Amino acid sequence: MTRISAFHFAAALVLFGATPANAADSVNTQGPAVRVEKLADGLEHPWAVEVLPDGAYLVTERPGRMRIIRNGKLSKPIGNVPKVNARGQGGLMDVALATDFATSRKLYFTAAIANRQGSGTEAFSATLSADEKTLEAVTPIFTMKRFTSGNIQYGARIAVARDGTLFISVGDRGDRDRSQDWQDDAGSIVHINADGSIPADNPFKDGGKALPEIWSKGHRNPQGISFDAKVGKLYTVEHGARGGDEINRIEAGKNYGWPIITYGRDYSGAEIGEGTTKRGLEQPLHYWDPSIAPGALAVYRGAMFPEWDGDFLVAALKFQLLSRMQRDESGAFVAEERLFEGDYGRIRDVIVAPDGALLMVTDEDDGALLRVSRAQANNG
Repeated sequence: MTRISAFHFAAALVLFGATPANAADSVNTQGPAVRVEKLADGLEHPWAVEVLPDGAYLVTERPGRMRIIRNGKLSKPIGNVPKVNARGQGGLMDVALATDFATSRKLYFTAAIANRQGSGTEAFSATLSADEKTLEAVTPIFTMKRFTSGNIQYGARIAVARDGTLFISVGDRGDRDRSQDWQDDAGSIVHINADGSIPADNPFKDGGKALPEIWSKGHRNPQGISFDAKVGKLYTVEHGARGGDEINRIEAGKNYGWPIITYGRDYSGAEIGEGTTKRGLEQPLHYWDPSIAPGALAVYRGAMFPEWDGDFLVAALKFQLLSRMQRDESGAFVAEERLFEGDYGRIRDVIVAPDGALLMVTDEDDGALLRVSRAQANNG
């Protein structure tokens, strides 16, 4: 894999400011000016957003609520959401629609769930009732094998493949060595069918070398996972420690190195692992130092911003920004544009809406759903 160093990347960095959020802001970028509109606020630590077929928005809140926003109005919490472990970084997290949601009303979601052994990442399928008031047929489809104490680093993002199968990120739960234990889901990307069964193309489907659901290992805390819709390739963005946040291209059976290799250090400043490279372990496509604390990842394929075609959009918590990672014709990263830095709070999720606009949620006590669209030219 081609890698561009953080040092050389910094030379291409361009920063742009914005005015504080009001009903709608106009923000200059390196390309087109954009309009940032607040569609809803009063959300408690929203974690994810999806667009329903009629254009309404389905959002999750980490304390354990799922709501619909339609015509600027926030619904009451949808019923029958399982009890979640809303502590630390845990709670109700991602939501994704099935490829046939328009007819089946089926969706998937992830959460931190607790039992006597501690807590862990779990994924569910469910059907949204016709009146949108409750979830029906709520069924666990993936539960990580070992729950442990601590309430950090769950991963918990979902990417739905074209064939309807699911890729789910699982963090190392704060125990780095678990990421190299192939009989442990922690620190992995898992691949399952919509009913939780094991797909025929999984690299360890016989359960010998690794758990049959494991697709890749050596991850720390992947909180972004997304397909490039044009080419069908899968990517993650994941938290490093102090430095070493990474973008990776995910391929079957590969080991992405954590904690044997990393571009980060421990929070104490101590070195981690054996260095930055080792034979048989994958290199990131890009890393950040210092860390930006990445949230979600989207690969832009939309009509509204043709200038951004193929660029990666990375939500960031630490610097409260959206990072637009620009790519050349070969797919290599060549520059970064940092948008909205410090203007809207911690950005947790970013997706590309059907019309090509961006939707973002801010992970705050009073969180918001934001829409980023192309600003209309002012012809005077």
